[in-house]
Amino acid sequence: MSFLSVIVVLTAFTGTAPSLEAFLETIPESEPFTQWLESSGESYPDFDAMTSQAPLPDPLQPIIDGKATTIETTEEWEKERERLLEVMKHWFLGSIPESPTNLVATILEDKKWEGGREQEIELRFGPDHKARLWMKLLIPDGPGPFPIFMTQETHRAWAQIALQRGYIACIYAGADTRDDTDTFLEAWPGYDWSRLLRRGWAAGRCLDYLENLPEADTSRAALAGHSRNGKTSLMGGAVDERIALIISSSSGVGGTMPSRYSGEHQMAEGIDHITRTFPEWFHPRWRFFAGNEHKLPFDLHHLVCLSAPRPVLLSIAENDPVENNWVMQHSYLAAKKVFQLYDAQDKLRILWRSGGHETWPEVIERYMDWCDLHFGNFPHVFPEEYVYPWDWEGWRAQASCAFTADSQPERPLGCDTPEDLKSIVRKFLGEEAPAVPVENTEYGIMRENQLAPLGRSSVGSGLEREQVVFGTYINGDVYMPKGTREKEAKIPAILYLPSFATPKGYAAAYKRGADAFQTMARAGFAVFCYDPIGTGRRVQETARFYDRYPRWSLLGKQLRDAEDALRAMEALPYVDTDRIWVVGYESGALLALHLAAVNDGPTGYALVCPPLPYRLDRDELETGGINRWAREMMLLPQLGLFAGEETRLPYDLDDIMQHLAPRPLVLVTPQYDRFAAPEKVDIYYNRLRQTYETSGDQDKLIRISPKKYNHFDESMQSLLLESLAPLMTR
Repeated sequence: MSFLSVIVVLTAFTGTAPSLEAFLETIPESEPFTQWLESSGESYPDFDAMTSQAPLPDPLQPIIDGKATTIETTEEWEKERERLLEVMKHWFLGSIPESPTNLVATILEDKKWEGGREQEIELRFGPDHKARLWMKLLIPDGPGPFPIFMTQETHRAWAQIALQRGYIACIYAGADTRDDTDTFLEAWPGYDWSRLLRRGWAAGRCLDYLENLPEADTSRAALAGHSRNGKTSLMGGAVDERIALIISSSSGVGGTMPSRYSGEHQMAEGIDHITRTFPEWFHPRWRFFAGNEHKLPFDLHHLVCLSAPRPVLLSIAENDPVENNWVMQHSYLAAKKVFQLYDAQDKLRILWRSGGHETWPEVIERYMDWCDLHFGNFPHVFPEEYVYPWDWEGWRAQASCAFTADSQPERPLGCDTPEDLKSIVRKFLGEEAPAVPVENTEYGIMRENQLAPLGRSSVGSGLEREQVVFGTYINGDVYMPKGTREKEAKIPAILYLPSFATPKGYAAAYKRGADAFQTMARAGFAVFCYDPIGTGRRVQETARFYDRYPRWSLLGKQLRDAEDALRAMEALPYVDTDRIWVVGYESGALLALHLAAVNDGPTGYALVCPPLPYRLDRDELETGGINRWAREMMLLPQLGLFAGEETRLPYDLDDIMQHLAPRPLVLVTPQYDRFAAPEKVDIYYNRLRQTYETSGDQDKLIRISPKKYNHFDESMQSLLLESLAPLMTR
């Protein structure tokens, strides 16, 4: 497909896929999903009839049948919990039968060891006892009764730590390493439960047996799991309230990561990827919401809420590719409201870990500390910690703002771009901290042990990488075709500004094929990359940012880093300084626009899935509105003062695009981007096109509108490069 065939002006699309056929065009094929559609006859959801909720739904203010309600008592929450669980069963989990009452246990092996004993047991239950479940118990010596630590067979090594802490450790065949839950399908063929739900439900069958074991205290039973088993543990706790404590370790998407915030637009794993890669884990209906996450009548923070007020520990690693630290914090803050309703806010915590997806003995010891704390064994301390700014009201109380809505005149769409745009933008971003330009250095470059957790130990075939330290001690990576530094010729360059991918920084945590920076480097560019503040190696920089710089903004700091990166690029001997482009994706496009407002250096800009101008982005339920930048991410808190008063903002993003003319500008605006409906993109694009046509530079403005939703996979990367090619030759 040539790029010319997808340059269109749209008037008919609304940003939501209007039919099943159109939806299937936006996502990669999944044969199991196709087979399910054919066998079930399932209809495509009527998204137009479903309530949009782009911000994370407040569990205590649910929208039921289109009406907002408020929950103020625990009794009201218990009713809402029942309703919510049924909603999640329909769209996400699948259905389950009543707990069986005909459990039969056979002891397969009973061994005595010094300090305890080990039993292998087979449970049979259900219609004609067709359902089977293997379990193993590690029981300390003594009369008990002992608390119980349940986990899946994958984590049999965890059981040893639980045993040495004085727990009955129960491991069962509900994991990839050993899974008996397919027998449940034979026993109950009329239910459509997903694989992970079956595994979670299986923990309850272990409790059925343990309730008759004299040494076991089933009132103190914990269920823990990691990764997919962390999802399983949350599901088990949701459907069986006898489970007294839940530990969800790095459960990611489908576990603790709400899909509204954790998806391809954050270069993370989204609904499409996980339902295509693991189609049996969840109910197939969940896949309908890929790209339509704001239409979900629930989200994954609700899975945590279903366990309230029982103790729940959410464990996440700083650079874990299956998760997103910023999203975890929002999931916690939302779920905490339900725990507070029970005056049980101390029963929910995040355990922030270093490293990646792995665990090690001290991590499991901390999990046991959580069990001890709540089972009365020892008062371990689990402080409440935040990694990202979150208290916008607290910021507002201390802020001294250069602009407020009541001090600014109306500036409707179509008004002239402010003549002093550059100074207005800099002032709006806050008072900059002092700085002076510095030379590039190699001191502080990342070593192999630092690159590996970020997935950067491999450069990619046909490429080479140079590392530089620039600006305020920031590590930059330049990717280029192999042999570039040996040649004397200069090549075009790209400053790559990614979306807010917290675990891996500028690299996608989950992706389809190559990262964008690799694709662009293979196309002949020197691509300059670095981790935006709050991501990758720089996660911890954000925690106290507004304490350290109360009059600045995170977006202002990002802008400082981007300008420093441009200076660093200009000093590289192989970079053609007359052909430096800026490519920004999603929140990176927001940064790119602010860079364009204050810096005239780059040759041109390419914006992939750029945000709408603030004056067009006023429907908070559809997109999150400007509060997603102001309050949710706190990138630019001052924006929040103009929520509902967007026409009084002293500048807007379309002003910056007008300011860009006649420099080359490429816009990649997918037809099904839930954050930027095409008919709204049309409004600012048509005016922008007139500006370029008036100056005779219409060939420098290109808009691509593929039948995609908001992500930056290889197909979108190819379309972008096709559009850049003719501009590079002019």
